[in-house]
Amino acid sequence: MEIIRDDFGVPHIYGKSDADAVFGLLYAQCEDDFRRVERNYIWAIGRLAELEGEEALYSDLRANLYMTEAEAKEAFEIAPDWLKELCVAFADGINYYLHTHPEVNPQVITRYEPWMPMFFFEGSIGGDIESVSTERIKAFYEENKALASMEEVEDILTEPQGSNGIAIAPSLSESGNAMLLINPHTSFYFRPEVHVVSEEGLNVYGAVTWGQFFVYQGFNEKTGWIHTSTFADFKDEFEEEIVESEGRFHYKYGEELREVAQQSIVLKYKDGAELKEKEFTFYRTHHGPITHKNGEKWVATKINWDP
Repeated sequence: MEIIRDDFGVPHIYGKSDADAVFGLLYAQCEDDFRRVERNYIWAIGRLAELEGEEALYSDLRANLYMTEAEAKEAFEIAPDWLKELCVAFADGINYYLHTHPEVNPQVITRYEPWMPMFFFEGSIGGDIESVSTERIKAFYEENKALASMEEVEDILTEPQGSNGIAIAPSLSESGNAMLLINPHTSFYFRPEVHVVSEEGLNVYGAVTWGQFFVYQGFNEKTGWIHTSTFADFKDEFEEEIVESEGRFHYKYGEELREVAQQSIVLKYKDGAELKEKEFTFYRTHHGPITHKNGEKWVATKINWDP
């Protein structure tokens, strides 16, 4: 594996295998901005409160509503071998960077594991999971109350959001080549620019989200791709009719009465120089996790979540 930086500092990573290339890609990302790589995974795996304090607990709870650490490990174990190899290379690349840079002190995660990308497989800014309101999660799990949905809508509409993309046909460009352009509405340096090549056939140039090993917006010798954000219908909410009996919750599904799955977790949060703990019991139906209430109805929120 070799990393060559051009005059602009862009890393060009060459490996014999795709896994070699992923190893070098993560090492190069850590060289450029380890803190962004680190924070993205602290957020994704549900440990942000250990860095930012109690207010981040509901971001961590949201992560666990959709996938616990045990479930992420299980997802890794049943993944195809080619994907496992890339996930192992991801962890090795970051861990080797930390090994060779002892002056860099990890803030929360001291060793990166191959199951962690199962939490962070969506390359957009925040991803679909960020559309699930932490304020409504807090209202339900902290106080068992509903929060008016208009508060959430008004917050979303305070500033226009999304991305713009345009494709130009070869017949309309001066060079005679097709052009694919994007204006991604992200903060500066949200994604670094990379070139990744392996002898297995990978040859791609573009932008990666910090800590991920796939090029999210870019091109190879045959095609290019961009992603824009929209209000497309990717999320469903299900009002559940809850029946409580002998300390257990059930919900009606057609003629059936199904048991609500419940699970207890302990989350840690930073309080001054101390790490404190808080226990939560969260709920899921086959529709998805319970994320809030509509009036007195529990609501399960289903999103595109499949690592």
